[in-house]
Amino acid sequence: MQLYKIFLPTIGFLLFAGAAIADESSQYAKLLTPILESGQTILGQPIAYPTGTPKVTAAVVVLPPGKETGWHSHAVPIFAYVLDGEISVDYGDKGIKVYKAGDGLLDAMNWPHNGANKGTAPVRLLVVYMGAEGKSNAEAMAAPKPQ
Repeated sequence: MQLYKIFLPTIGFLLFAGAAIADESSQYAKLLTPILESGQTILGQPIAYPTGTPKVTAAVVVLPPGKETGWHSHAVPIFAYVLDGEISVDYGDKGIKVYKAGDGLLDAMNWPHNGANKGTAPVRLLVVYMGAEGKSNAEAMAAPKPQ
């Protein structure tokens, strides 16, 4: 099945839901709980969409206790929502930020970072990559040198 047949109804609903949010008297506005609204990443960078044919990928990422994502960066905007657990993300000289269940964020773009599960339960994240055909959602990187 072609993707547009799957995503077109979803996009229509989201547009309708967006209109419902604007009109708080709407019955549909009562069904929505906003998680995040921003035009900037967690580091204050403006969101910049890649050029080319859009390709949205949604995935559930599971990070077991004591494990790390490894240092990486994203050239595409990424929305993440913590479903379960708590994750510490090291952004190098920009500091460490901790996200827990119920937190939503627009992750850093073109900035090396490493997520770590320092807890005793798995971390589960819903991650939505707003990418483009031929663009990688994540690139492995070396850890930044301490300053």
